[in-house]
Amino acid sequence: MIELFSSDTPNGKKISILLEEIGCNFKVTAMDLSNNDQFKTDFKKISPFNKIPVIVNHENGVSVFESGAILIYLAEKYNKFYEQKDRNVINQWLMAQMGTIGPMLGQHHQFHHYNPGKSEFAEEKFFKIAKKLYGELDERLTSSKYLAGTNYTIADIATWPWIARHEWHDIGLKNYKNLTRWYLDIANREAVIKGYDLLKNGSKIPKP
Repeated sequence: MIELFSSDTPNGKKISILLEEIGCNFKVTAMDLSNNDQFKTDFKKISPFNKIPVIVNHENGVSVFESGAILIYLAEKYNKFYEQKDRNVINQWLMAQMGTIGPMLGQHHQFHHYNPGKSEFAEEKFFKIAKKLYGELDERLTSSKYLAGTNYTIADIATWPWIARHEWHDIGLKNYKNLTRWYLDIANREAVIKGYDLLKNGSKIPKP
């Protein structure tokens, strides 16, 4: 059984969505970040940087931290959404999410959504970056059904939950035809609907 330690964040939803897609036996242990659960000694042992998500494979005691590494571990273990022949391009788009899309949209969340008015410079900077990312993703999806090609992969699973916070971005997802098509295609998957509701509290996927 896989145990997922997480909170209700895009990085956490990546993992719950993949677990639902795989259909394996798993449970979620909710982490209350406002209560500093991530800094507790036992969690520190499996998460050196005090970050969620983390998984523990109770079949063999293996733990994995960092969401990208978790996606790769699960995809390889269950041989799903990570075809050998496509791994070069999948890895590129997965790393793009880990190194650029997630961090930059995360900064946009911090200044535009959580702390508006505290830094005009930061708000403008990360809004422009977020808008540019929407355009670049839309351009990629003009010529490709999914980010890494014709198949739905862990690169899509990694990126989609960040675009699912489009209401926070105030950019207008509907203005990006190909990105919207991709977003809805994934949003309508049964496993994505289940995985999005990570804490089973009735969370619904935002419409464009």
